[in-house]
Amino acid sequence: MLPANVNYLYQKLSKSLSEAKSELIFQNNFELLISVILSAQSTDKTVNKITPALFSLCPTPDQMLALGPSKLAKIIKPIGLAPAKSKNIINTCKILLDKHGGNIPGVREDLEQLPGVGRKTANVVLNEGFGVPTIAVDTHVFRVANRTGLAPGKTVLETELKLLEVTPKKWLKNAHHYLILHGRYTCTAKNFDCQKCVIKKECAFKEKG
Repeated sequence: MLPANVNYLYQKLSKSLSEAKSELIFQNNFELLISVILSAQSTDKTVNKITPALFSLCPTPDQMLALGPSKLAKIIKPIGLAPAKSKNIINTCKILLDKHGGNIPGVREDLEQLPGVGRKTANVVLNEGFGVPTIAVDTHVFRVANRTGLAPGKTVLETELKLLEVTPKKWLKNAHHYLILHGRYTCTAKNFDCQKCVIKKECAFKEKG
């Protein structure tokens, strides 16, 4: 995609998604981290139904650790994968307390050493919590980047690195918000309608028929 078209693409997305932000509900970096861990293979809406009560009960890493994996698993059961997620969250809280004074680290390497935190989760926390201009590539971003021709790649990492390369600096901070929401509600995996898409002129994909 030509640089001019990339800029137009983001410009149009920014206008159509002027209030673009994470759909997870959180009040601080600890809640953000836990929410993103919980959102793996789930939806933000499902996570948001559970986290208010959870964070009211355990607003800090030490209180979450004291809750223990069994009780935590019961609370987060509706989200799915509760046993694994509860174990990861409890172990993460222990590391936060032992190595980071109970604070959420703002360094990728430290974040990725936390159980349940991969590159995508680390990117979300860095961007949302620390204002780092990263792009978290989930299934929606991967699909939009490949379908439009913005940053085609065979792997998530390849697409992420291409997005960072081609995305103008002015759009980097909010790029993943635009791409995620566009993929979630417009450029969906199935039943998408290109005629209603604001970036159809810049997009490389052509509808069949």
